[in-house]
Amino acid sequence: MSQELLFSYGTLRQREVQLATFGRELDGRPDAIIGYELQHVTITDPAVVALSGSDRHPILTPSGPDAQVAGTVFAISTEELAAADDYEVDAYRRISVPLRSGGRAWVYVFAG
Repeated sequence: MSQELLFSYGTLRQREVQLATFGRELDGRPDAIIGYELQHVTITDPAVVALSGSDRHPILTPSGPDAQVAGTVFAISTEELAAADDYEVDAYRRISVPLRSGGRAWVYVFAG
């Protein structure tokens, strides 16, 4: 099974979201990404709002080289990464970013 790294700074860290999206609770480690800052977006998808418990979700936007956002890195399968893509709404797009600890991980950032 292929393994992917996914960096989460928001609702994908919630147990309920993980169980509904991946069918299991994920085990992760703290890390951060550099060059982004946290903003918020209003979610209108009723299924995502019901699952996450909020219509206000964090979202990353590019920033200066001194900016960083803390979060959690999860090791997931390729199939689980596809499930994460299905969970995220159109305001987000998935990109690969460097981690503060070294290596790279997928993360969802502002699509605009």
